[in-house]
Amino acid sequence: MAADVAIRLYSGPLSMFGAKAEIALAEKGILFELVMVPFTMARLYEPKHPEVLRINPKRQVPVLIHGGLEIADSTQIFEYLEDLRPDPPLWPRSVEVRARARQIEMLSDEVYFPHIVRLFGLQDAPADPVTIAAREGAAAFYDRLEAAIGDKAHLAGDFSYADIAFYMAQTFGERMGAPIGAGCPRLLAWRGRMGGRPAVRKVAGAMGRYLVGEGRTLPAFLAALT
Repeated sequence: MAADVAIRLYSGPLSMFGAKAEIALAEKGILFELVMVPFTMARLYEPKHPEVLRINPKRQVPVLIHGGLEIADSTQIFEYLEDLRPDPPLWPRSVEVRARARQIEMLSDEVYFPHIVRLFGLQDAPADPVTIAAREGAAAFYDRLEAAIGDKAHLAGDFSYADIAFYMAQTFGERMGAPIGAGCPRLLAWRGRMGGRPAVRKVAGAMGRYLVGEGRTLPAFLAALT
């Protein structure tokens, strides 16, 4: 499919997975139409956008439409964008390093983020066993990435989809009470570098501004992007 065919992305103002896709499109330099589906703090994504309902059996954003192609998963969107526009590459060229980057991206979504989901609504219950277990799980993940990043600028070496995925997941982690601690200085430095990327600043900054408009307090690193 020609890259000049219009791309439309359905996302939401607080969609972590939609933000992943937005950042990836911007990093690739691909023009696209962004459709923010209806969302309120009270009703969340109800009523669902009809295109999201039609395309995604899971009834959630992101949804990407490119001509006759419809994709409803952020990781599959990553893979499609890499095939559609290989340069700049957002998966490492080395087979081994690319496998590591894919693993980090998967673990961010499937292992780390479920700990954060369990913290939703528990910010005022620090002694709750669920809170304690979720924070411990998040902290263990931070330790794992702190050891993995070493002296590299990014999680798998070169900037990749792995960095996009974990940055957005950790943004939610920070907000939900699972911050990166001082014992992970390399990871904190990495997060600072990520905030300096124009695509990250644009997407995460817009999310921050939405939260401020809803009267929510932002972590310092996110507030700096708004």
